[in-house]
Amino acid sequence: MKELAEILMNHNISISSTESFTVGEFASQIGAIPGISKVYKGSLVCYDTSIKRDVLHVEQTLIDHYGVVSSQVAYAMAVNGCHLFSSDLCISFTGNAGPTAMEGKPVGLIYIGICFKGQTKTYMYQFSGDRAHIRQCAITTGIKHLKEMITNPTITSSKEE
Repeated sequence: MKELAEILMNHNISISSTESFTVGEFASQIGAIPGISKVYKGSLVCYDTSIKRDVLHVEQTLIDHYGVVSSQVAYAMAVNGCHLFSSDLCISFTGNAGPTAMEGKPVGLIYIGICFKGQTKTYMYQFSGDRAHIRQCAITTGIKHLKEMITNPTITSSKEE
């Protein structure tokens, strides 16, 4: 996280996060970095579906059709988070950390969305382990993708699955 924070601060790139199953853990980790207030705008923990819909403005039709654990919702969370926080970059996390299947989707299925200066990409992973391990795997993986997007600005807008 420290390396990501340094990249953001050195390039003056503002960041925000919208978190569901990670329950603010990304925000807690980045917020612990000295000097991050220079670029960190904030986080919305949208654990409940109604918060995704009513506060983050994820369309109910997306939620109904794909479920909250989906690349489409991760994409919308990242894009809408950039708008909500007026940030250059927003990372979103949605998934199922267990203990049981949700929406017919297995424990450990997670999606990360990243919107950076109008370009958005989603990532899907299947992790194993307990709730804390799945959350930390998602955050670590998200950090890796954030660094890649910042250092490689030629990405194209897409949804990966």
